[in-house]
Amino acid sequence: MKIVKGFDAAVAALERPPLASAEAAHRIAVEKIIADVRRRGDTALKELAKKFDGVSLRSLTVTDNEIAAAYRIVNRELIDALNTAAERIRAFHLTQLRHSVREFMEEGVGQIVNPIERVGVYAPGGTASYPSTVLMTVIPARVAGVKHIIVVTPPGEGGKVPPATLVAADIAGADEVFKVGGAGAVAALAYGTRSIRKVDKICGPGNIFVTIAKRLVYGEVDIDGLAGPTETIVIADDAASPKHCALDLLAQAEHDILSCAILITTSSRLASAVEKEIESQLKKLERADIARRSLKERGCIVIVDDMEQAIELANMYAPEHLSLLTRDASLYAEDVRNAGGIFIGDSSPEVLGDYVAGPSHVMPTGGSARFNSPLNVNDFLKTTSVVALGDDDLDTLGPAASRIARSEGLTAHARAAEIRYKKSKER
Repeated sequence: MKIVKGFDAAVAALERPPLASAEAAHRIAVEKIIADVRRRGDTALKELAKKFDGVSLRSLTVTDNEIAAAYRIVNRELIDALNTAAERIRAFHLTQLRHSVREFMEEGVGQIVNPIERVGVYAPGGTASYPSTVLMTVIPARVAGVKHIIVVTPPGEGGKVPPATLVAADIAGADEVFKVGGAGAVAALAYGTRSIRKVDKICGPGNIFVTIAKRLVYGEVDIDGLAGPTETIVIADDAASPKHCALDLLAQAEHDILSCAILITTSSRLASAVEKEIESQLKKLERADIARRSLKERGCIVIVDDMEQAIELANMYAPEHLSLLTRDASLYAEDVRNAGGIFIGDSSPEVLGDYVAGPSHVMPTGGSARFNSPLNVNDFLKTTSVVALGDDDLDTLGPAASRIARSEGLTAHARAAEIRYKKSKER
């Protein structure tokens, strides 16, 4: 891994390449896929599955029999683990739920809160399958009261969805699962096909083609955000375990060669020890080649003078994940302004957040933690403003509305108010 010393050098080293430049090379291809799916629907989706996934599909729909078969294939220990995770995810998101969809009205104004009706969840596939993502997206939507939830995921070998993904979809409460991936899946959710009804919102992470497609269909449907490669910053001092630091970095690096895993430390000794530990741990990983390339091309170790500089760099970078492996970690957490999730202390590794802690692991990437939040129940609720004023309110507020309207040259606006409050005064 590249080693960077000093705050100023670190600021330059941690600057991200613009997302638009990474997308430009693929945008035209994605536009063609979206147009094709809009025009030819299921036929286009099956051809895309043949081209990109190498499978011939008679049907895009996952059947109840396939889900039942998945339960027979997945071992009981994993099913129990998925249920444990689901319970914690559900319990956490229930705390976010507004207790009434008809919020109390005061002084003639208020709001009605309703869930979105139809949501599409993209569950990544390809180099790895992620049943955890199904739990982390479907459950918050279900807690919010979404009426219909569709899961789309790329088909694997033999045109089948990985059994653990199907079990997770069933545990989470998905209504339908389809064997569709990539930009085509996003297009199907946004515009609908014979098999897949269009949705109101698309959520869930995917590769760059999925991200571009979500950007292009936004406005036709809502999206949860634009997911870039996963990223983590580990801030550690000389009290941290080199092995724990190394494994926390590798846990992100093994996702993808574009993953960003960064160590910021005040200790040169720890930096050297972590570098050695990474080499040792790489020998034990199934995805060592991916992790090694990720760390070489995108990772780095930053050595700074003090913890204040470390926290400032983290706030500037706004990482998806921020792990604090330091003395008094909870105190430093109070100074963090920009991060998708903060993992405080050695007993709270980011891996627990990925699977079982409770908050959704779908978090803002690419620096968008400066203005965005992890996926949560509020992403699936929408608010309608309500105005129910009385005659006294009309008499008080009408003249002010009229004056503002006339200042804007909107005479009909003004008269619509004036005719009412003048009539009210005559009564």
